[in-house]
Amino acid sequence: MKTVVICSGGLDSVTLAYKVAAEHQLIGLISFDYGQRHRKEVEFAEICAQRLGTEHSLINISSIGAMLSGSALTDDVTVPDGHYAEETMKATVVPNRNAIMLTIAYGIAAARGAEAVAAAVHGGDHFIYADCRPAFIDAFQAMQNLALDGLAEIKLYTPFVVRSKADIVAAGHELGVPFENTWSCYKGGDTHCGRCGTCVERLEAFAIAGVADPTAYEDMTFWQTAVDRAKHLE
Repeated sequence: MKTVVICSGGLDSVTLAYKVAAEHQLIGLISFDYGQRHRKEVEFAEICAQRLGTEHSLINISSIGAMLSGSALTDDVTVPDGHYAEETMKATVVPNRNAIMLTIAYGIAAARGAEAVAAAVHGGDHFIYADCRPAFIDAFQAMQNLALDGLAEIKLYTPFVVRSKADIVAAGHELGVPFENTWSCYKGGDTHCGRCGTCVERLEAFAIAGVADPTAYEDMTFWQTAVDRAKHLE
C-alpha cells in the first residue's frame, strides 16, 4: 500500500512512519508548520525521513495557524502542566487542526498516486481532541471518498486510533525506533519540560510499556503526581 505519513516529528508519528516503512510502501512524510511554539518538532520529522530514506515535505500553513487563535500551541497562552484528562488541557486544542492537515495531505496523496494517508491519532488523545476520535476518522474517510470520487481511492490509515500511548512505545521498541530522535514537548524549549500534557503522557507511556526512556526531561517526577491527580478525576 503506497502510503504518505503525516509526521510531526513526535513519538507517535515517527513510530507510525517506521511501521509503514516496515509493512507497506512509504512514499513520503508530510509535516506542517502551523505556527506552533514547538516548531522544532519538524526537525525530528526531517531526521526520520533521512533515516528511512524517504522524501520529507514541510508545508507552511502558519498564516492559517495565526487565525486559529486561543490555543496554547499557537497563541500567547501559557501551556498548562498536567495530564490530558484535566480540564486545563483544553487550552492545547487547535481548532480543526487535524481536518485541515488531513485535507491537504489527501490532496498531495491523490497527486502522487498514493493509496493511503497515515495519521498517528491514538486512544490517549480522545480525552480532549475530538479530531482524534474514531467517529471523526470514519466521517473524514466518508467525506474524502466523496471528494475524490472518480479520481482516487485513498484509505485513512490510523492503526493506533484505539491503542494507548504505551502500545505505541512498545510497537516502536519492536521496530527499533530511535526515540531519542523524537520530540513531544509543547513548550518547545531546549529540553522536554516533563510537565506539559504531552510530556506527562510520554513519561507514563514508557513506564507502562516497560521500555527505557532515552529522553532528557527538566522534571522527571512531576508526571507521577499528574497521573495520580487524573485518576481521581475519572
